[in-house]
Order: sequence, then structure tokens, then C-alpha cells
Amino acid sequence: MSKRVLMKGNEALAEAAIQAGCIHFFGYPITPQTEVAAYMSKRLPKIGGVYLQAESELAASNMLLGAAASGIRAMTSSSSPGISLKTEAISYMAGSDVPALIVNVQRGGPGLGGIQPSQADYFQATRALGHGDFQVLVFAPATVQEIMDLVYLAFDRAEEYRVPAMILADGMLGQMMEPVVIEKPQTSPHEKPWAASGHQNKRRHNIINSLYLQAEELENRVIERYKRYEIIKEKEQRAEEYLMEDAEIAVVAYGATSRIVKAAVKEAREQGVKAGCIRPITLWPYPTDTIAKYVNQVKCFLSVEMSMGQMVEDVRLAVNGAVPVEFYGRTGGVIPEPGEVLAKIMELGR
Repeated sequence: MSKRVLMKGNEALAEAAIQAGCIHFFGYPITPQTEVAAYMSKRLPKIGGVYLQAESELAASNMLLGAAASGIRAMTSSSSPGISLKTEAISYMAGSDVPALIVNVQRGGPGLGGIQPSQADYFQATRALGHGDFQVLVFAPATVQEIMDLVYLAFDRAEEYRVPAMILADGMLGQMMEPVVIEKPQTSPHEKPWAASGHQNKRRHNIINSLYLQAEELENRVIERYKRYEIIKEKEQRAEEYLMEDAEIAVVAYGATSRIVKAAVKEAREQGVKAGCIRPITLWPYPTDTIAKYVNQVKCFLSVEMSMGQMVEDVRLAVNGAVPVEFYGRTGGVIPEPGEVLAKIMELGR
């Protein structure tokens, strides 16, 4: 039975993981995601799960690898500099084909930066979440309800494709409160014949490993993994289209920024400029198909981000030079205001 409650984004994220069957959490406190860990510390012991605050981000991520290798649903969360410390273990997870959930509630950077919202970890999430040839699924929620929905989906797809998955949120989404419907997801954990979970002499040992000393064997493993990535790119692209039916300017934004963009797009319409919004929900695989289908309709694209310009590179790749791609962003934890975005839209609409 579902119920509707008012929840903070970070707490909704944690509760969604529990509803999805996550029973192990390994973390380390850092603003603005600390409520995820705090919530897990209260809830998991009551349902027979394990909450463990590790001695460091490195330790937490390697604990996640070990737990997920046994076939259970497990997760870790952090904010930007903490995720940087976790990337080695994330690469090991990818290289071992172990599904797990990693949460990044982004803050301003580089370095320690600040604790205000940011989207400057886009490159890290989609291109450099560790060393070597690999990708992870990256989901970008825009509401507290969608945080819950995408946590369910992230666990499911991670297990289906045997890849790590990331929820890429930001400090604004993590800290805001909105009504959410809490319900058990419809799917159940996938069968995991590969898991190192004890064999009782009924099968051969399962070995979770990312080390291959023979170059040809490693190459074959990576090639097989990339065949799965192509299937993911074909089947798992997700995006929302807002007022795009007759749009002449397509504003592309994800996460919390898309909420600001929608307000600006609506105001632009009232002032006679036919603007629309494309909101990527998956950042990897990037919804290139959605972008590409509008290149013959709009006169330009505008990427709006809380960064100096990162996702704009994927917009340009999807547009492939067919029409101009512009950029507007704020960084350092500064949140763009609807009026700023509106001014840019109106400038392009002249």
C-alpha cells in the first residue's frame, strides 16, 4: 500500500533505496548529502540491514564492492570531492561487472569548493568516473518524487546489465522538501548466478575479479562490456520534452536547473518566443536521439547548467553541427534565476 508524505530529497533517496531492497549502506559524512547516511543509520538496523560509517570514502567504496559482489543490493553516497575518492573502487566494480548504486549530491568545486548546489561533476559522472574503458548508468532526477523513482530504476537496470549506476543530484534537490508517494517498486532483484555468495558444492566457485594479466583476455572482456553498452544506449535513453511541439529554441537542462528553465520557457512563450525544454533524465546513455529529432525544427539549442559548460558538449555532439548550440551557466554554487535564463532565450529569439 502506497502512502504520500513530505520528505527531504536526501531522505527520500535513502528510503527509496530501502524500498528497492537495499540492505547495506557504506558511507562517510559530507555536506550536502549527510542526511542520506543519517537516515540509513536509523532505518537499516531496524529492518535487519547494515549501516556502516567507514573511516574514509575510499574504504566505503571498497566495502560497497565487496557487499555487491555477494549479490545483495548495496549503495554508497557522497558529494563531489568524496566521489573523487571513490572512483578507484568504482572502476573496480565496472571491471568486475558488479552492479551497485553510487549517489552524488553535487556541491561547488573544484577542490573543497563550497556546500552550495552545483552540476560541475557532469564530466566526472559521464566520462571519468574512474580509470580505464568503462561507463556507468547515470540518472539525473529533477524532483524529490523522481529521486525515488530513479533509485528504483537504477538498481533494476544496474542488475540487468551488470554495471554500476549513479544518481547524480545536487545540493538543491537533496535539501528541498516535496510530497512523495512511497511504494514498493514492481520489480524484484534479478537472479545473480555470478555472485560470490557461497556455492554449497553445487556449482563452481564464483570469483569476482578485475585483474587480467593477459592483454588479449582483458581486451575481450572490455569488448564484451562495450557490446552491452551499445544495448544500453539503444534501450535506456530517457528524456522529458516540454513545450517542444512547435519550439524554435530548444533549451536543454537537467536536474534542478530544468525546473528554473521551465519557468523561463513558459515566460518566453508569453512574450511571443516559441521556446521549449528538453530535459535529459539519463546522462549516460545521453538522450542523443531526442536532441537529434529536433535539429530540423529549431533554429538553435541552448544548454543551461550550474557549471561553466559540460553537458553542452554532449548537446553539440548530438546536434552534429546542424544548428548553433549556445550556453548559459552559473558556477561556484550560484543558482541561475529564471530571469537570467529568460533574458538569454529572448536574446536568441530576436
